[in-house]
Amino acid sequence: MATDGRNRRRGRRERDRAADDARADPDGVAPADAAPELAEHDRGTDDGAAFELDDDRLVTDGGTPSGRDGPMPGVPDTGRSDDGDDCGCGSSCGCGGHSGGGHAHGAADGQSDGSAAVPDGGATPANVDEHGKLRDVEFTEPAEGESQDVYETPADKRVQRPGEEELALDTPSYEIRSRMNDIETPDDKTWFMELDEAVIDDGRCIQCGTCVASCPSDSIGIGDDGLPELVKMCTGCSMCWDFCPRGGLRYERQWKITGGDDNVKGAGDPITEFSAKVEDDWRENAQDGGLVTAVLCTLLEEGEIDGALIATESDDEPWKAESFLATTPEECIDNAGSFYNQTMALGNLNLSQWEHKLDVPVEEASLALVGTPCEIEGIRALQDFEWDYASQEDGVRAIDYAIALMCTKNFNYQKLMGEKLEEERDIDLENVGKMDVLDGRMMAYDHEGELIVDEDVEEFHDAALKGCDECADFTGYCADLTVGSVGSSDEYSSVIVRTEQGLDAWNLTKEDLDYHDLEDRSAIGGLQSWDKKKAFDSLKRPFDPDAPRFIDYTDHADKYGTELNPHEAEH
Repeated sequence: MATDGRNRRRGRRERDRAADDARADPDGVAPADAAPELAEHDRGTDDGAAFELDDDRLVTDGGTPSGRDGPMPGVPDTGRSDDGDDCGCGSSCGCGGHSGGGHAHGAADGQSDGSAAVPDGGATPANVDEHGKLRDVEFTEPAEGESQDVYETPADKRVQRPGEEELALDTPSYEIRSRMNDIETPDDKTWFMELDEAVIDDGRCIQCGTCVASCPSDSIGIGDDGLPELVKMCTGCSMCWDFCPRGGLRYERQWKITGGDDNVKGAGDPITEFSAKVEDDWRENAQDGGLVTAVLCTLLEEGEIDGALIATESDDEPWKAESFLATTPEECIDNAGSFYNQTMALGNLNLSQWEHKLDVPVEEASLALVGTPCEIEGIRALQDFEWDYASQEDGVRAIDYAIALMCTKNFNYQKLMGEKLEEERDIDLENVGKMDVLDGRMMAYDHEGELIVDEDVEEFHDAALKGCDECADFTGYCADLTVGSVGSSDEYSSVIVRTEQGLDAWNLTKEDLDYHDLEDRSAIGGLQSWDKKKAFDSLKRPFDPDAPRFIDYTDHADKYGTELNPHEAEH
């Protein structure tokens, strides 16, 4: 139940705060494991610490080496009085003489007596006369109405190698690091540029947004092309690489961590499976049986969640999916249906953008996430660690229900809708009322339900995301619930209940459904097997559910032939 989920989440946060308090030092003293000399300093010893000199003699706070008469070598004899009223520094402090019980900076009449020390053992300051008075100084009036050039590189240009064409300022170049120091980057330190080189620029990005959610410095954003991009200096923490399902995250290992050994065989070992549909009138606009929308509406009505992160249609581009937080059943119904392009869902977990829609503080929110299997893999991996994900932190922790959509591949919006449908098939996107991929065919319907496109999905292969070929997770092994059309007759959805959390959601919803046992388990298992075979043929790395969860960039580069330390080559 959501109340239980909130209590669990609050309990975890309270434990984290208690642990932080226990680690804090209430007395402000150095910790026990601090360097000994720091701990000694904090205790404030009164008897004067002794330090070892090069000649093995000791000097104490008294000012002279132990066992030595007179000043230290190279330090003039100050004629220090026995009563200790003078400072004892002689001419080395530059005070110009002594009188009474303290420093007298300069002679009484303000003139030097000729014996005052000058900086650096004798160099006379250039801006004073022989009496120590400040010479006349000429000032240059600053130019009005324009900034002064104080750098070799103008402020609106990127630091670059000599001979390169000038580049407009956008994201700081990685080359600036090599100008700051001569330290070579260790091979095992991974930057966003490695992710860019191996996944994004290579066309393998699946647009799940996990890299955005994982960044502890909020350095990664979403570009106009829907792909991750650097928006400020990368810190090299490696987390964007580690959590990318096409980069450092060994996604098949996440299956086992989330659901056990059975998740790597067939369709896993679900608790139960059904074919079900909604009988309400609104189902006409939903996908198949409308099960995802029905579950979300029930969870909201029962107070189990405060919102659901789903997809909505862009106001500017028809059939382009964007992330949306639905906080009412009506919003869920209005956005029922499927889009065949990604929303970078995990890149939209900064709950401050949805704060105005939530009735609870963002840190207390309970949410459901509807996404593709790769997005569910990403959120499960992020939740397994107590690292701080900056602006995305509250959103990552808020996901209490994860619903996966059965998926063999997703598409690039511009290539699918713009090129394949609009340009090549002369389809007006404003006239498309519904799209579906079923039984290996791409289908589009108009607003009256008439079929206007019905072709083999392979005809649209060029528009598919390249990284989808490496995915073996058709049924969303890491989800609480998996929903799709495969395995059920028309107007029904197939529902796979994988966790106790998913079973709670099903039990709350089933009274409003027409449902029965899953009609065709073999159809799901067969497509799952086909999906795995495709992935095994596409993966250049070993598929190994028993290997470590994270793949080092060096190991990945060895298998995929990508460049090591591309940031050093001004990638």
